[in-house]
Amino acid sequence: MNAKRVLGMISLAFIGGMLALFTYAKFFDHPKVVFSSDQPQVRLTQLPSTSNYAPSAVDLTYAAERTIHAVVHVKVISTQRESSGNSMYDFFFGFRDAKPEPVAGFGSGVIISNDGYIVTNNHVIDGADEISVTLNDKRTYKAKLIGRDPDTDIAIIKIDEKDLSFIPYGSSNDLKIGEWVLAVGNPYNLTSTVTAGIVSAKARNLSILNGGNRGRSGDGTNYSIESFIQTDAAVNPGNSGGALVNTRGELVGINTAIASPTGSYIGNSFAIPATIVKKVAGDLIEFGKVQRALLGVSITDINSEVAKKNGLDKIEGVLINGLSEGGAAQAAGIKENDIILSINEVNVNSTSELQEQISRYRPNDKVEVVISRENKKKQISVTLRNMEGNTKIVNKEEVTTALGAQFAEVSPTELSKLRIRSGVKVIDPGKGKLREEGILKGFIITSINNKAVRSTDEVKRILSGTHGVVNIEGIYPNGVVASYAFSM
Repeated sequence: MNAKRVLGMISLAFIGGMLALFTYAKFFDHPKVVFSSDQPQVRLTQLPSTSNYAPSAVDLTYAAERTIHAVVHVKVISTQRESSGNSMYDFFFGFRDAKPEPVAGFGSGVIISNDGYIVTNNHVIDGADEISVTLNDKRTYKAKLIGRDPDTDIAIIKIDEKDLSFIPYGSSNDLKIGEWVLAVGNPYNLTSTVTAGIVSAKARNLSILNGGNRGRSGDGTNYSIESFIQTDAAVNPGNSGGALVNTRGELVGINTAIASPTGSYIGNSFAIPATIVKKVAGDLIEFGKVQRALLGVSITDINSEVAKKNGLDKIEGVLINGLSEGGAAQAAGIKENDIILSINEVNVNSTSELQEQISRYRPNDKVEVVISRENKKKQISVTLRNMEGNTKIVNKEEVTTALGAQFAEVSPTELSKLRIRSGVKVIDPGKGKLREEGILKGFIITSINNKAVRSTDEVKRILSGTHGVVNIEGIYPNGVVASYAFSM
């Protein structure tokens, strides 16, 4: 084959290739499609020019700089007794060979005022004999326990210092799903750690406080409040009590828990919303105990089945399936099977959301409740009441007299030391039934007739209104548990 013929064949092939490329580009060009080896095909399309969507870079440095100096490292020392190692000996004689051993625990806290008030989790300081706080600049202080609330897992401690950096409260109500947040704390004792994520969900109920929200009622069954903010910001052991802040550096939550089979972060973390934190912290600082307002209802979430059973034309709100006798809702004219739609213009579509909104108020506060009754909306003004069914504020120093004995509230420090959730102290057994049965001064009553007691008024009401056998259980300040029974 001569050279001229070969050259002609190459030229012909080149011209054919160019024609094929031109034809494909003109008639077969399509939008790009991105594939992933473990994901379905995804087509990327450009947003229309009329869209209001305006993506922008999120700068988290301002929030980090504004908050990192107001998050502290909390160290607690508690006493733990260990068994003698001989189970048979321990069974018959108790832990007679047990020796108290100091145990250290760690967590985080958030400075909420320039004069040294710090909010943390109750489970961080529970049972602590000593509490110390280390600031971001490495100054260390002894801290005093001001008050604690197991029902929300919030505690307030204080250090003697002034002009401290603190984090102002933001609005957790205004948080939006997908909004960026920072978690600031001390995971695994790594101080001053900042992680970022987005708000994944709101009003999560994990049933982790006080055995879960059994009953979800206002009748005294259980007062725990869970309405967690869920995020994907990395939170690990040691972050408890730390800050969840928005991009403006405002406190929107207190990091509390993670969902993990291993005990380490695997993608979900949970924070107490600032609406609850602000109210509980304010009460503990001002009164030493939480002024819990109750609507006086038993409630349940609404789903398709509940809606069909009750003849509802829409799945929204929270169903009332019971009323507390003499409670705030009953007094205002709310009825069983009413649907609560909003509290003070804030929509509630779950039991957690309703609990969160009511937890913002104190007894004697008035709230506007919108209900649906027989598929018709109605607004009702409700004056909230306390656990005793009245509207007064309860002072921790209040002394109550019943059966000739005098009772007072137990200090947060003593509750924590004795590892009890609530109780009422006998400050003077008097000359009546309690003294006759051998109850001594200082005894802390934890339950009467198997019902936990939480206030002096509750002890007075039970003891004054009971006829028949009275069973009292409690603990002395030295840790000795005792029970008494007598007839009225």
